[in-house]
Amino acid sequence: MADAGQWFKQLPRFTRYWLAGTISMSLLTRFGVLPLQHMYLARDLVLTKMHLWRCATSLFVYPLTPSTGFHFLINCYFITQYSARLEKDQFGRSPADYLYLQLIVSAVAVLGGLLFNVAFLMDLLVVAVTYIWCQLNKEVIVNFWFGSRFKAIYLPWVLAGMELIFQGSIASLIGIFIGHFYYFLKFQYPQELGGNAFLETPSILKQYVPDISGGVSYFGVPPASRADQRPAAGGGGGGGGGGFPNAWGRGNTLGR
Repeated sequence: MADAGQWFKQLPRFTRYWLAGTISMSLLTRFGVLPLQHMYLARDLVLTKMHLWRCATSLFVYPLTPSTGFHFLINCYFITQYSARLEKDQFGRSPADYLYLQLIVSAVAVLGGLLFNVAFLMDLLVVAVTYIWCQLNKEVIVNFWFGSRFKAIYLPWVLAGMELIFQGSIASLIGIFIGHFYYFLKFQYPQELGGNAFLETPSILKQYVPDISGGVSYFGVPPASRADQRPAAGGGGGGGGGGFPNAWGRGNTLGR
């Protein structure tokens, strides 16, 4: 327990908040402390009866059942891997920028959930964050099922293809769209196409979560050279709310 607590404290701040909020709220609904029927996202209830709180609770609540429990754990594993790496490596000196990423991704996930009638949004968030990490670490080689190996840039599409084949769901594709929406406006459009920077972090967030001074910041630069040298976990997991397969496969870091 002491080791688990130490590991949890070593997670980056907002990844830790996300993981703790998701686990705690999901468990509270599992044991009936919070009513699950008031937590999920429902288009008619939000738009006609103004149940606006569902836009927030659906981001953290996941329906835990014997058939979805393993799926939930895989989602949590993805958070501890890809969200933690993204926050620590690309946003390590600018925590406010990562907080803003989470706010943008969450807002677009809510819109996507309302449009496509997705009740629980954890899957969309996990895939979106994974997509952003993969775009910033394109050359990292990940292992997947049956010893297959490919570059990280293909990982989200492999997951989306498996979900479409096994579940007939497009939840992963929605997550990919959300991740690309952020990646394009934050990195590609201003840096590669010379466009305006539409996703600059508001100053109020910078005041609330100031930048960390000292050292070298790699924020905003896809770290291709660093990705070749740094081992990374690959594989997949997604949750049941969006209809992911019960087991995407667990990635293994090359060289370990």
